Amino acid sequence: MAIPGVPLFPVTVVGSWPRPPYLLRALRQHQSGQLSAKEFNVQADKAVLECLKYQDDAGVDIVSDGEQRRDNFYSFVVEKLDGAKLMSLAELMNHVEDKAAFDQILRSQDAPAFAIHNTTVVGKVKRRQSLALDEYQFLRKHTDKPIKVALPGPYLLTRSMWVKGVSDAAYPTMESLATELVQILRQELIELRDAGVAFVQFDEPVLTDVMFRPDVKERTFMCASMAASSGNPQQEMVWAVQLMNAVTRGVDGIQTGVHVCRGNWSRKEEALLSGSYEPMVMYLLTMNVDQLVLEYATLRAGEMAAFGRFPRIREMGLGVVNPRSDDVERPETVVAKVKEALKYFHPDQIYLNPDCGFGTFAERPMNPADVAFHKLQTIATAAKQLRKAYA
Repeated sequence: MAIPGVPLFPVTVVGSWPRPPYLLRALRQHQSGQLSAKEFNVQADKAVLECLKYQDDAGVDIVSDGEQRRDNFYSFVVEKLDGAKLMSLAELMNHVEDKAAFDQILRSQDAPAFAIHNTTVVGKVKRRQSLALDEYQFLRKHTDKPIKVALPGPYLLTRSMWVKGVSDAAYPTMESLATELVQILRQELIELRDAGVAFVQFDEPVLTDVMFRPDVKERTFMCASMAASSGNPQQEMVWAVQLMNAVTRGVDGIQTGVHVCRGNWSRKEEALLSGSYEPMVMYLLTMNVDQLVLEYATLRAGEMAAFGRFPRIREMGLGVVNPRSDDVERPETVVAKVKEALKYFHPDQIYLNPDCGFGTFAERPMNPADVAFHKLQTIATAAKQLRKAYA
């Protein structure tokens, strides 16, 4: 389903934007109980409007609220759900069987144990309020542009929220928790559609961990703290597909996508995963979504030839700038990347975005706002050149 009114090669974002210092202070005060939700939202409203102005000035066609109200891209659900508790990775260490191994994983991947928080199931999960409808409703008042809302995917939520020794009293298995989370996300998707959201992006960055590190048997970390998998990549990917399709099946009238990357918590490229999308392409294409939002700005993502066997089947949210680098890419670099993608996708199937968000974790932005702005500006300049060439 295409989004009405957007130009060819629409410019959009993956979701998150760096939080200003005043908002980080307000977030910490809110989490510690020193600031009410109403008082926090006064600061968050201001930050959202600043984020929107950056996007408008840069030339973004499909905007987001920058996830300004969120601690990170998935842990924010703790404020919207009963039966969940926010735990730092350091606190989580108390419940990990092999503490030394988990600590080594965090150190090797440059993941700070005290700065990153994980939503953990501690009882029966029930939706207290919509996960993101309030974010959309505020942004809708201040823009006429189509709006993208990012939500954590069902596979990511299940593996991150289920902690052995804590969650199993309420949900004996991850599968039993997954059933609950699918219904919550499905209800959310329908409500966002009915409210007028143009695009819902489900974040499943952990799928690369499934494919590239299948031997991990204990709790691990890849943008989220995750319970150990079965160790069978094919089995895990099939389950991820089943969960996603259970969320989206039969929900028409809204564009959906799945975002998969190789990590966005560190500026150290060597701490992040590497590998082609090729082994997971057939699984991604069996997900009932309109668009694949994938990183392709760095060599770690491999070649777009991964889609050689399955050309022009889905839209591509093409990652064309690196949110973690200081250097601002040139428009010519973006144009060249798009020309490569055109071997496998029609012009009207390609959306342009950064590889990932600019502030996945509130306390650890990948770039300051001015650098992020110039990177979006580069994408918009390239999009104008591409429209002239392919209109």
